[in-house]
Amino acid sequence: MATESNYTNMKHKDILLEQDSNEIKQIFHQAKSIKLNTLGHDVYLRGLIELSNICTKDCYYCGIRKSNMSVNRYLMTEEEIISSAMFAFEKGFGSIVLQSGERSDDKFITMIETVIEKINYLTSHQLRITLSLGEQSKETYRRWYNAGAHRYLLRIETSNILLYNKIHPANHNYEDRVKCLHMLKDIGYQLGTGIIIGLPFQTIDDLINDIIFFKEMDVDMIGMGPFIEHSQTPLFGQPINIVNSRSQLIELSLKMIAATRIFLPKINIAATTALQALDPLGREKGINAGANVIMPNISPPQYREDYLLYEDKPCVNDLADDCFDCVIKRIEFTGQKVALFSSGDSLTFTSKKGNIT
Repeated sequence: MATESNYTNMKHKDILLEQDSNEIKQIFHQAKSIKLNTLGHDVYLRGLIELSNICTKDCYYCGIRKSNMSVNRYLMTEEEIISSAMFAFEKGFGSIVLQSGERSDDKFITMIETVIEKINYLTSHQLRITLSLGEQSKETYRRWYNAGAHRYLLRIETSNILLYNKIHPANHNYEDRVKCLHMLKDIGYQLGTGIIIGLPFQTIDDLINDIIFFKEMDVDMIGMGPFIEHSQTPLFGQPINIVNSRSQLIELSLKMIAATRIFLPKINIAATTALQALDPLGREKGINAGANVIMPNISPPQYREDYLLYEDKPCVNDLADDCFDCVIKRIEFTGQKVALFSSGDSLTFTSKKGNIT
């Protein structure tokens, strides 16, 4: 039997394949201990604003892919986006995430630039802005950075190029996505990426290589969650070999959080909403497995049902205040504390020589 002291030396595969319930509890305990000893008891809030579901991409796993004609497309107004951001600021959120489907037309790029500038002006640059707006040109990334958004989340989804090609159309290029990650890093963003756990065709070795990819890319933030099907996508109904049940999928997702925390102690890791879709206490379990970020949805309620990347998404009928109150209780339930009015910069990023926030 492995002891607590040698969990930091366990191979990732040992963690992900572990089936003994007591051993798994010890793995989660060790990951949480590493988080507490390295980053403290704080759990950071990222207010999620899903500003548009208009997308030029056609990813096979995504409910808002451009070929899904059943989606009611929307774009929030500048005023609505700024109002949501100000809600976060007034509630004590340290940062927000502006997320949408991918598009790179001039009108959209300029609107995002304007929104960033206005939010920074209204909050005196006290509300950190993360963007999750997909693949763009280096010029666009630089424009948004200069406007005042200094964090970017671009999920790789998988580091296995063959698997990447199976879950995307032929015109979606793995090398282009990796190139974007390098461009973001070169510009100076705090860099976030992530993967989907439990995809069709995925293997345990793929997940192990994903963790190594995080290390080699020297990323600052990780957002990874379980694969949940959407009936209007090509991957719906495809066999999944890596797990046999939803309970196994949630357990594997938690083991991925723990393994990543053990391997990368300083990194920010989100307990994603998709965890809660599989388990009512999924996000709490994510925190207890080593995560230190939660992203409550603060989008206006009239848009939430139209931003369904996967089905059975929780909180689609909740108001922003409801989500805020719920998340506070969830974090307190874990015995940790909500870091209000804290930017929650990644220690991975701030410990690098010369980086400023």
